[in-house]
Formats: sequence, C-alpha cells, structure tokens
Amino acid sequence: MTKDHGPSIKDDETYEALLDEGASKQKAARIANAQANDDMSPGEKGGRQPPYEEWTRDDLYTRAQELDVAGRSDMTKAELIDALRAR
Repeated sequence: MTKDHGPSIKDDETYEALLDEGASKQKAARIANAQANDDMSPGEKGGRQPPYEEWTRDDLYTRAQELDVAGRSDMTKAELIDALRAR
C-alpha cells in the first residue's frame, strides 16, 4: 500500500515508484502530478515530421543551414537528404 504524501502529490503510487527508481523528489512530484492531470500526456511523444523525401529542396536547404552543413548550396535534394541523415 502506498503512503499518502499529502495534497501536493496527486498520484502517490507513481511518486513512490519514481523515487524507488532514483528520481529526485521534485522530479517525481512533477511527473506524478502530470500523469494525474487529464489535460497533460507526459508519456506521449511530440509531433512528427514527415520524412525528408516529402520536404521541398528549399526546406531541406534551410535545415542544412541550421545544422551548418558544408557545401549545401551545391547539393541536390538527394544529397541534402544524405547530408542531413549523416548528422
């Protein structure tokens, strides 16, 4: 049976499990409270990007600029995709 950690902890069972795994009290409280909140989904992954093949060459070039890919201005779309995947 889980211990009652007071009103500041919304999911005592998750809180204790996280503490047992080595999480700090603060981190365990954040995660336990987020999981207890119906408006939050801490276990779900964020948005997804389409595969590079669906991007325009201009979008690939912009991403290559952000990552400072050398020689990007002379690259074809296929070469940009290869260079970005190598990062």
